[in-house]
Amino acid sequence: MRKNIEKPLTYNRFRRLAGKEFYIMKRKLKWYFGATSWAGTNTANPTKFPVFSHKSVILRPLKDVEMYLQENKRTNLSMAVKKLNSVLIKPGETFSFWRLTGRPTKRKGYLEGLILNQGKIEKGTGGGLCQLGNLLFWIFAHSPLTITERHRHSFDVFPDVNRSVPFGAGATLSYNYIDLQVKNNTTNSFRINLWMDDIFLNGELLSEFEIKEKFRIEERNHLFSQQDWGGYSRHNRIFKITTDENNNETEELLVENHAILMYSPYLNCSTE
Repeated sequence: MRKNIEKPLTYNRFRRLAGKEFYIMKRKLKWYFGATSWAGTNTANPTKFPVFSHKSVILRPLKDVEMYLQENKRTNLSMAVKKLNSVLIKPGETFSFWRLTGRPTKRKGYLEGLILNQGKIEKGTGGGLCQLGNLLFWIFAHSPLTITERHRHSFDVFPDVNRSVPFGAGATLSYNYIDLQVKNNTTNSFRINLWMDDIFLNGELLSEFEIKEKFRIEERNHLFSQQDWGGYSRHNRIFKITTDENNNETEELLVENHAILMYSPYLNCSTE
């Protein structure tokens, strides 16, 4: 499944900022004038049946990354969790990460955190929210909800250390046009519960009615390859397998990942 990836281009700062604001405005117009029915917080609808839950470590020591950025990430995650906790996705509605959380700004209290910009590790306001996007993607992947927008990471930044999910089983985020969206095409309602403790970012999906199907995720065709321009890349496919109450299985290709490595795949790397 090797795929040729073009060597990344570097654009000047003005072009990046102008382009970003153009796409932000374009997405806002779609929010306010489109026909999509958006999910929001609703406490009236009961949801008591567990569908799937997951958690991830908040503070992870990473090579060449200052720990205060990890501490700031905790603050940023906490603010986004408050916006997304208890969101109800009713039949026909679409969940949008950015439409619910809003733009992460200093005025709102977001801090400087780790971001990835054109393949480089940098600092930016609201950095670290991709961890929440990754957690939500993994939860949605184990549910009947349909993932309608998900963007892959163009770069694989750190080597695997204690990875609990397959490479690429997440969603990158950038306000607001690089979003995570799922649509509820069922007749059931689903609620997202999110919370943080001293160690973990926690999430669970509950449903109004019991779900009969079971869901599992499989990684296939994983490989590293060298590109013609000298860099290394990483590839895989992630499939969702659904088992119904009669043990009949169906599968779908959930995502296909092609990312440029920011480390050598042949070195024994550590995050410490």
